[in-house]
Amino acid sequence: MRPTNEKLKQAILDAGKQEFSTQGYQKASMRSIAKSAGATTGAVYIYFTDKQALFHALVSEAAEQLKAQYKEQQRQFWDLDVNRQIENLDQLAKQDQNWLIEYVYDHFEAFKLICCCSAGTVYENYIDQLVQIEVEASLTFIEGLQAERGKSLRIDKELIHIVSNALFSGIFETVIHDMPREKAREYIERLYVFYEAGWFKLLEIEL
Repeated sequence: MRPTNEKLKQAILDAGKQEFSTQGYQKASMRSIAKSAGATTGAVYIYFTDKQALFHALVSEAAEQLKAQYKEQQRQFWDLDVNRQIENLDQLAKQDQNWLIEYVYDHFEAFKLICCCSAGTVYENYIDQLVQIEVEASLTFIEGLQAERGKSLRIDKELIHIVSNALFSGIFETVIHDMPREKAREYIERLYVFYEAGWFKLLEIEL
């Protein structure tokens, strides 16, 4: 059985967070983390088998829950017929911007590590995973819209990916630049206004 000294485990997590924040994942040292936590290197490895496991413990819950929630919101949107999807586009955008920024800021330290310190981990492409969810949802919607209207739109997967990537990169700029929550809310609201107008234009939907 693994030891259950929760105080020591938390000290290691806190030291790991600090080490990853200042050094980045690749340069972070388990020896340095152990020293900061007031533990031996061997004790650190009892709780976390390697540096990857420690980083995972710091970010995985927040990252995976956000991704799962985003997938679920897209699934609920897919369940609507095309006309109701069009009617709900504006509402969905507002819903996305509200819960997303609040969730990110409720777990700010985890997303700061993902955005700024995750090179060399499985989370270095995390934003790309969110973009892929958005791309797949957009493709499904556009295919249904084209079928309903009986006409093609000048939108392909590559364009959707570029636009979606720009949106999510913009969202997480709030984290990268340590933007206060209130300012981030305002920033994201304006960002969605910009992208919503662009999407409506590309989809040939009247505002």
